[in-house]
Amino acid sequence: MATFHNLGDENKMIGLILGTTEGKDILSLLNRFTDDIFVSTATAYGGSLLENYKYKIVNTKPLKEEDLLENFKKYNIDILIDASHPYAVEITENTMRVCEKLNIEYIRYERPSVLEDFQDYKNVITVENYEELYNPLSKIQGNILNTTGSNNIEKLLSLKLTNRIIHRILPSVKVMEKCFDLGVEVEDIIAIKGPFSKEFNKALIDEYNVTAMILKDSGIQGGTLEKLQCCIEENIYAIVIRRKTIEYKKVFYNKKDLIKYIERTFSPGV
Repeated sequence: MATFHNLGDENKMIGLILGTTEGKDILSLLNRFTDDIFVSTATAYGGSLLENYKYKIVNTKPLKEEDLLENFKKYNIDILIDASHPYAVEITENTMRVCEKLNIEYIRYERPSVLEDFQDYKNVITVENYEELYNPLSKIQGNILNTTGSNNIEKLLSLKLTNRIIHRILPSVKVMEKCFDLGVEVEDIIAIKGPFSKEFNKALIDEYNVTAMILKDSGIQGGTLEKLQCCIEENIYAIVIRRKTIEYKKVFYNKKDLIKYIERTFSPGV
């Protein structure tokens, strides 16, 4: 494989933080011209999905700010691509600070939002955080389908709503155990990996007699479009937790444009 190095320095590497399906696409595009890449995923499962890709180093555990600092120094990261999930705010903010400290160029790959196209619908309600869910949900009768994952179930339970809440979660032992530890009943758990079609979402709404769905603005790749379309057609409430607004110095919403920038900027003679 032909590799490139910024300014001819063979010790320099690209850092790539993965947390989305597009992250693998970005890695594949980078592999067309380099394997000098430090890849970081938050889980061993994420790392297991990279067997057919090329890189020099892979990390498969969550990294705190001090861990990022240590790794970026150790592997001489020259440019960092943050392709973490739009709601993984902590890793993004920590990475930005570390890149600032080490004078590393930080580039954000951000999934385009789909929420803006649905804000004129009366049944689509947006909130800034989980604490703000109480006001709209407390006024809604019937069952609620939580599609935001398991990490924030505790926050939902703390709202002490009288509604039945069904949680759609990843089918892993660790996640299931977390739900049981929090007192979630087995009949209130749907353990299955998305994203799903509009028709599948409708089937769940009908099966569980759902009157409101909690979701994130996770982009088309995260199934948000199908969820919103489904809620509108089924005439139920879509309660959307907005993304946190973060100011990026350099952000791309298109993977190919991102790769063109990196190849143009960091390949000698291009």
